[in-house]
Amino acid sequence: MSDNWDISKQKNSGLRKEIERAVVIGLILPDSSEEQMSEYLDELEFLAMTAGAKTVKRFTQKLPHPNKSTFIGKGKVAEIKEYIETHDIALAIFDDDLTPRQTSVMEEEWKVKIIDRSFLILDIFASRARSAQAKTQVELAQMQYLLPRLRGLWTHLERQKGGIGMRGPGEMEIETDRRIVRDKVSKLKDKLKKIDLQNTTQRKNRGELIRVSLVGYTNAGKSTLMNILSKSEVFAENKLFATLDTTVRKMVLDRMPLLLSDTVGFIRKLPHHLVESFKSTLDEVRESDILLHVVDISHGQYEDHISTVTKTLKSLEAIEKPTLLVFNKIDLYREKYFDEFLDEETKNDILTKLKETLTNEHNLEVVFISASKKENIGKLKAKIREMAEEQYEKRYPYMTKHW
Repeated sequence: MSDNWDISKQKNSGLRKEIERAVVIGLILPDSSEEQMSEYLDELEFLAMTAGAKTVKRFTQKLPHPNKSTFIGKGKVAEIKEYIETHDIALAIFDDDLTPRQTSVMEEEWKVKIIDRSFLILDIFASRARSAQAKTQVELAQMQYLLPRLRGLWTHLERQKGGIGMRGPGEMEIETDRRIVRDKVSKLKDKLKKIDLQNTTQRKNRGELIRVSLVGYTNAGKSTLMNILSKSEVFAENKLFATLDTTVRKMVLDRMPLLLSDTVGFIRKLPHHLVESFKSTLDEVRESDILLHVVDISHGQYEDHISTVTKTLKSLEAIEKPTLLVFNKIDLYREKYFDEFLDEETKNDILTKLKETLTNEHNLEVVFISASKKENIGKLKAKIREMAEEQYEKRYPYMTKHW
């Protein structure tokens, strides 16, 4: 194994060569419900589609705790094995993280590729990374994910009989690889520090403009909104994690200049190593003056999404910043929940009451918009301008403003 070995090249070739037929598997534990698991598996299927796999069937099982060897029960293992063998399945995706032992046992049992949610997200991030910073962050997360799983890569040693003279070489081989990976992790961390230093300098050079950051759950429509507000062309796609690199654009509202940034979307059960690696990217959120928390209101679990983003903002120590809740995709919400025979007055009354409820629940101001239809964008811009003016007044109380 050479010191130049690049795991990202290995994994980039994983799920994107051809569409692989997959099954997804979830375990319903005592602290979760069938409804929650259905939502988690919907998201897992979306992740699989984003990576290039087609989900053919989903399996769930209720257990008090995961099986140490197989994660799911032995009866369910046999059921899924039969399905895999009769339906040309190439991939099994678990919604929770598997131990190296569980992965090894299930691969041996089913003879297909076994991956978990973290591995799948890492694979997507590896395919989406464009900048040097994002590529370095993803590779660091991959290496940290790989380190405890190295033993499983040396399964060819298990076929050899143990005894005198057989323990040393195998252990040396594994330990050599561990050393290589640890060295790589150290080098990647040093590289990230240098990139972070450059980014910090860039942020300082932007002058004293008020900074507004778009935050939210993945696929909430942040990039589409960024394009409208800044009149730019930021990549936007109906897939998870379309945006990895933080994009910063200048925007002007009635002659008032602002900086607007779009950040990576959050998601439930985001791999710990990925969160740690991407903390430097999220410095843009920490250093911003105003947060626009974009929410897909048409999604059945949007409250859960708000909770996930709020927890992440707390971990970034950014929860106290002035925040506007921007409920996007209101057009899809109306299509999904409004009866076609409702008159416009009744629809407006329902939305007004919903807005009041959400404002009281979250103790934040709320705006309903549709970025794709450019609905209520004028109201949103007026609210951003109002919040930015407050920030400018606090920061430069004695300066004459030119807007």
